[in-house]
Amino acid sequence: MMLYENESNLDRFLRCTTPVVPSLSLPKTQIKNLNSLWYPLESEGVEYFRLSDFWDCFDEWSAYGAGVPILSETGETLVQYYVPYLSAIQIFTSHSALNALRLREETESGESGSETCSDEWRWEGWSSSEEGVDHQEPLDRLGYSYLQYFERCTPYSRAPLMDKIKGLGERHAGLKSLRSVDLSPASWMAIAWYPIYHIPMNRSIKDLATCFLTYHTLSSSFQDVQKEKRERISVGAFGMATYKTQGRLWDNDRLLSLLSVADSWLKQLRVHHHDFTYFTTTPYHL
Repeated sequence: MMLYENESNLDRFLRCTTPVVPSLSLPKTQIKNLNSLWYPLESEGVEYFRLSDFWDCFDEWSAYGAGVPILSETGETLVQYYVPYLSAIQIFTSHSALNALRLREETESGESGSETCSDEWRWEGWSSSEEGVDHQEPLDRLGYSYLQYFERCTPYSRAPLMDKIKGLGERHAGLKSLRSVDLSPASWMAIAWYPIYHIPMNRSIKDLATCFLTYHTLSSSFQDVQKEKRERISVGAFGMATYKTQGRLWDNDRLLSLLSVADSWLKQLRVHHHDFTYFTTTPYHL
């Protein structure tokens, strides 16, 4: 784990917790089949990643934590480890992709499509749609709802992210088979990062208890998804909220900016995100 010059602790946290996945190029013959509201028809090339590769990034982090080098106010360097938990996810896709996924899942489960099954499909994790999302009917701009999940358990009752994804994947095969190019710009997820331990131990630094909530787009339609060395895509956080933030260990001005972006995103989609509300209404948040 390296410390780069002029890199803040927040920069290091974002760098060390950003999923980096293989970059794939969509054949030109398939570009014309994309939703023109999501991708310009004149696009010469479209880069994408597989969701299966995206989840693989969290395998080791879920088991051991993601190590983040931290520079204390006294100039001491230590490594803080954070475990990721799935906080929320919304996946919207095209009508054709949705029908193909439903047919595949019904075939594999041996069940026929029913109204009850469809409701579970659309609102996984909620007893009613009104608790999390204001709209039920698909919009052309958003696409068709494939999966929506919002975690409400206490942190100590949650399964690590990979365990949760594997569980959801048993009923939603698209979590493994879908590509970012199949998803609408409204597809996103939020990850809650909780600190577990730091090395060296026995250091009493209040800000090491800070918890983070990061927001990531899952769609290729955003132009700010960055490639590294033309072979990798960094799926960085576009928004963030924090909890138990004290002192000056973190870049508070930037945290406020990222918080504003996350808030605007949720309002735009008319989503009530339970963790976001908790993080932003509890003392010592930014």
